[in-house]
Amino acid sequence: MRRLGTSCLALVWVLHFGAGQPETILPKHEMAQSSQTAASEPQRASPKKDRVVRISVNLVRVDAIVTDGKGRQVTDLGANEFEVFEDGRKQKITNLSYVVTGPPGAEKPRDNISEKSTSPVPSVPLRPEQIHRTMALVVDDLGLSFESTAFVRQSLRKFVDEQMQPGDLVAIIRTGAGMGALQQFTSDRRILNAAIERVRFNLAGRGTISAFSPIGNDPVDTAPEVLRARDPRGAAALKDSSEEVNRLREDIFSVGTLGALNFVIRGLKDLPGRKSIVLFSEGFRLFTQEGESNYRILEALRRLTDLANRAAAVIYTIDPRGLQTLSLTAADNVSAMSAAQIETSLSDRRSQLFETQHGLSYLAEQTGGFSIQNSNDISVTRVLEDQKGYYLIGYVPEDVTFKPARGRPQFHRISVKVTRPGLHVRSRSGFYGIADEETAPPSTPARRLLTALTSPFASGDVRLRLTSLFFSDARAGSLVRSLLHINARDLTFTAEPDGWHKVILDVVAVTFGDNGQAVDQISRRYTIRTKDEDYERSLKGGFVYTVNVPVKKPGAYQLRTAVRDDASNRVGSANQFIEVPDIKKGRLALSGIVLSGTPIPLPSAKPQSGSNASPEAARAGAVAASIPEGQMPEIDPQTTPAVRKFHHGSSVDYGYLIYNAHRDGVSKLPQLELQMRLYREEKLQWTGKVTPLNPGTQADWSRVMTGGQLQFGKILQPGQYVLEIAVSDKLAKEKYRTVRQWIDFEIVP
Repeated sequence: MRRLGTSCLALVWVLHFGAGQPETILPKHEMAQSSQTAASEPQRASPKKDRVVRISVNLVRVDAIVTDGKGRQVTDLGANEFEVFEDGRKQKITNLSYVVTGPPGAEKPRDNISEKSTSPVPSVPLRPEQIHRTMALVVDDLGLSFESTAFVRQSLRKFVDEQMQPGDLVAIIRTGAGMGALQQFTSDRRILNAAIERVRFNLAGRGTISAFSPIGNDPVDTAPEVLRARDPRGAAALKDSSEEVNRLREDIFSVGTLGALNFVIRGLKDLPGRKSIVLFSEGFRLFTQEGESNYRILEALRRLTDLANRAAAVIYTIDPRGLQTLSLTAADNVSAMSAAQIETSLSDRRSQLFETQHGLSYLAEQTGGFSIQNSNDISVTRVLEDQKGYYLIGYVPEDVTFKPARGRPQFHRISVKVTRPGLHVRSRSGFYGIADEETAPPSTPARRLLTALTSPFASGDVRLRLTSLFFSDARAGSLVRSLLHINARDLTFTAEPDGWHKVILDVVAVTFGDNGQAVDQISRRYTIRTKDEDYERSLKGGFVYTVNVPVKKPGAYQLRTAVRDDASNRVGSANQFIEVPDIKKGRLALSGIVLSGTPIPLPSAKPQSGSNASPEAARAGAVAASIPEGQMPEIDPQTTPAVRKFHHGSSVDYGYLIYNAHRDGVSKLPQLELQMRLYREEKLQWTGKVTPLNPGTQADWSRVMTGGQLQFGKILQPGQYVLEIAVSDKLAKEKYRTVRQWIDFEIVP
């Protein structure tokens, strides 16, 4: 990963101004009609920021869900109908409220915004106040069988494609994988689909091919009776040793599963919305076969319960094994076993199911959730219904609550009851006697950068805008070029002699692959000095930090960046997902889309050079130092490819490259068609006509350069939009005929 000067921006310049005649213009009357439709739709209200579960010396707030005999939520209870107990002692309720987190009315499937052949349209990154539901879908691949893994993938796809709603912040996490950025919380379905593709059977886990190991594969059980009679003590010792090893291995993986949940809950703590974790797992044992408590598991569960309470997160568990017959199956080999051995093996199988499901039930009950078991429907529909609202109950804790016993904090059990007959209540089981303020880690510059880097939201302390574009070069191969725009008005400049102004920045950038592992990363400190016109221009247009990442392997990638101003300790962050196609396969593909306002020629403006020069970002990323002197254009800094904020009625240029287009054998020209769509909040606003694409004369037909100009009507509503460009190759095979690319932008008043 390198900081570039002119090479990246020069290509941006070529794409921007080398497009030739416009191909598509969005008619003003069409845009006006579609924008009125979007404006007439009601906006969803956001939950208040202070509606979270808190544990302090002055107030303990606990959430609870109340249902009737049919499982429907009851929302009209008063404080006099609740009773709260801490360690068996009744507490005085000081406040009560019912918080609505889900959409009004019944949960509706997501609208089909485009044809089946169209890939999911990326959503615009959400702001914290827009989140109403935060969900972590955790796949316990450390303990899933091969059969269950396939069912879990189906359930995840159904949720992402049909049940995920606007305002949902979702993560798909595997317990056996690294907690990379691709698995972080997002509203972008492309990232979630890429994470689903990584959900596979884990050969290193404790799971087997089917839900239960086939009977008859243990040589001790299947050995002939005559051999067992020769040394019964040796055979028994061998069996006990084998069972002990298996139990230890199972405990280790179970603790690993709970450790992954611990990590997820810590990440959930500072996120907004109603927070929940859905664990897909075949369970774990709370007790040994001798009936003794499993200390490792119970201790991990107790700490997990406390964390979930403080993070206001509810855990739901789903057993993907479905409804099991628990009798002999075709995989069982009982030919060499006696009737007693068969019955013992079947009894062990039934005990295994019951004991592992008990662990799932216990985990869910301790955090206010429920467990879905013995059902072939393992969708998250019931969880979504349960997440529509909850009661928030507060009481003043006693002084003894936060007094340690023998130097260690005590675990306090909480129970919530309702006095109205026929109702059921679910709440959390307890917490450790430590105030939230005491559990917060110290804030250091490194921790602030790390927190910003892993956040699903763009930080507002230092406003950043990240634009990552895929390109393929004949010599360099595939690469991702990113423009990080830094708002200079959020930085603290130090005045120096002779009119110079200095700012020191810490920049961290990490590129993650689809397996959650970092493929490239930097962590550097920069000192920027500028003066006079360059300083004023920087304040107006900001800086652009350019990152160039060669990509050796196609797939899904995510770039995350964070910037810290050394003088003020303010931090900003941004992230973007990008898919890199396999150009070597010869299939049709598109580069990233460069979107920029129309330039206005200016007099000569020679940029600085040298280590203390004004950053190339002083021109906001739209022009490069390689442009000959006297030909440097001026572009509104807000309309550059790095920022993409356009006013009503403005003209916008776009450009991109088409790779691997087939050419006709006679004319030697490609037969390409273009269609454009415009989305706002994932709703289709405008669809352009399918038109032939005339590429003109090209120096390299394997990389067709094209572009055009858009005209936005003045009546277009302000907001975030996504432009989709679809290119079809009439000479290609049907399966690979059409490809799509997107770019987001903003309309401002």
